[in-house]
Amino acid sequence: MEPTREVTYRARPRALLVAVAAALSPALAAPAAQAAPRPRTTTGGRITVAAGETLELTKTTRAQVLAIEEGGAITAPEGYSLTLTVNGAETGAELATLTDGHGGAATAIAAGTYRGRVVLTVAEATPVAFSDLTFPFRQALYVDADGVDEAKSVPSGVLGGTVTDTGARDIALLSNGESCNGVYVTGGGTYTLTHPKIAFAGNGRCDFIGYGASVVGTGEGTTLVLDGATIRNEGVVRTAVIADATANVIVKNSTVHCADGTVPEEYPASGTGDTRYMVTVPWMLGLSGNVRATNLLGSRTRASYINSRISSEKWGALSVDGGSDCTLTAINSTIANTGGQGYGSYAIGNVTEHFLGCRFHVGDYALIHWGASAHYGDSTRKAVAALNTSLELGLTAGELSNLPERATTVDAGRFMVLWYAAGSVTIDGGTRVRTGGTAFMCKAVAGSLTVDGSRGASIRPGNGVVFQLMDTDRPGSVTVSGKPWKTETIGTYTEPTGAPAKSPSWDATSAHATDAKAAFTDIELRGDFYNAVRGGGNANLQGQNLNLTFTRCTVRGVISATTVKHRVATITSAEYREISEVANTPGAVVNNGVIVALGAGSAWTVTGTSHLSALTLADDAAVHAPPGQTVTLTVDGTVTELRAGGSYTGALTLTVS
Repeated sequence: MEPTREVTYRARPRALLVAVAAALSPALAAPAAQAAPRPRTTTGGRITVAAGETLELTKTTRAQVLAIEEGGAITAPEGYSLTLTVNGAETGAELATLTDGHGGAATAIAAGTYRGRVVLTVAEATPVAFSDLTFPFRQALYVDADGVDEAKSVPSGVLGGTVTDTGARDIALLSNGESCNGVYVTGGGTYTLTHPKIAFAGNGRCDFIGYGASVVGTGEGTTLVLDGATIRNEGVVRTAVIADATANVIVKNSTVHCADGTVPEEYPASGTGDTRYMVTVPWMLGLSGNVRATNLLGSRTRASYINSRISSEKWGALSVDGGSDCTLTAINSTIANTGGQGYGSYAIGNVTEHFLGCRFHVGDYALIHWGASAHYGDSTRKAVAALNTSLELGLTAGELSNLPERATTVDAGRFMVLWYAAGSVTIDGGTRVRTGGTAFMCKAVAGSLTVDGSRGASIRPGNGVVFQLMDTDRPGSVTVSGKPWKTETIGTYTEPTGAPAKSPSWDATSAHATDAKAAFTDIELRGDFYNAVRGGGNANLQGQNLNLTFTRCTVRGVISATTVKHRVATITSAEYREISEVANTPGAVVNNGVIVALGAGSAWTVTGTSHLSALTLADDAAVHAPPGQTVTLTVDGTVTELRAGGSYTGALTLTVS
């Protein structure tokens, strides 16, 4: 039995067209001039639509049984949408194919027999444009600056609880149809969902606009708060939380999980990077999966997750995509992938990301970096209070005091960070990083890393490589014709052969603005640092240096120019897991300078032959060999004394024997 629901929101009037079919009417006669056969019904609470018949409903209709034969259809007039709920759960909606000429955005009620509390809701249409497509949103609750708009909502899809113009408490939203949204807040509205339970099964269509998402907060001045929410979705791009278009979305004390669905048959096997149609993660990231739990979009939009658990089966837990100057924040939250692949967060468009006191349990990457500023640190009272003010999180004094101070921990199956564009990462406090492979992977861009270990931060790479700089091995997309999507990700990476050509214009001994750089303070590091960029015109690069600075650090490992080799000679979509998987062979600097500054109180224990282009030692810095061995420096082939306070440039080789 459906729980009693108290409804206190304003019921706005809406102009309905003259009904062609009324709820449980004994006669649903079509006008005499209508050529199509008349739909058949009975008076016992049953509506039947026969094959070849179309029933147009112009007002909300109820029944106990709805039977739609194959070839039959139920529609709403132009400017309206139609949603079927049975016993309070949205159901029956079936997306058109991606190739139908409209982006596959339209839904129709599938043929079948539906029994129970059947409600066919005719609501005012909510068209949402994205690129050159328009998505016909349908949602259980539509909220704007004036509160809940019943005319655009599907009240029969809200089970239990209390709904008002400012918030809803203890409601349940269920869907096993396709691309029906839960709560859509827009137009500067402010809305709080307290203890909602949302479970959606069935595909969405576009997570760059939130079509099919559980909750969407969009528009300047809009604030959407979820407190104590439980959201569990399953389906292709059936995203849980969407923040868009300058809105402020705050999720606290909540659990959010999204599991993969079944990809439409007409979708290209290799996927597409065309965001209008993209429903799988681009395989060139080394991943698979077809739903990310959240997405942050638009300009200057904010999404914050506090004391919550956010997880995806694969693909990604926290995504920022298709926007600019956004802010993503997670405080005392767990960020996870449950299917063995995926990322914790994705960063693009000059986004700022804050992770304080968080726990990452991710399949591949804690962060995929396409241009951002990201910070991993402790959830100190001061840091959280500052974000509470600057991001308008609305946490009360009691909530702030109840948040324990925690360090961030990162457990990543492969990498901590993968850079595909210039940007910074800062790690401090007691942040502990453990990776199955290389800790920091930078693909020939100006990645910047700052690690402060003065409060216990640590880096433990599973394969012994702390930082890898290398050329991109990401295959590109190709343009296609005759398809609605503009590109397909049909690309091949082929390993370069032969030695790189020395560029006459590249200075490997001096720092450049385009270099990758990493600065470490007060930390013990065990592992290697490599620069494998070929330069000489390869990938349009003349060269790129790796600049490393150590202050009050102990470093044990190889620091060197190198060449890399993948386990396979070519990478296509079939070998997507081979992306970034390389072995290093240290060698002389060509266009891949390695510039090392051993600052005050630092010591480097060289564990294998290392090739540098510049080395500077502070007055109390030292270079050692492992116990029982000696280290020798040659500069341009000449054995040279290593001494504190020294500075060396040229072809530097350090060997241990």
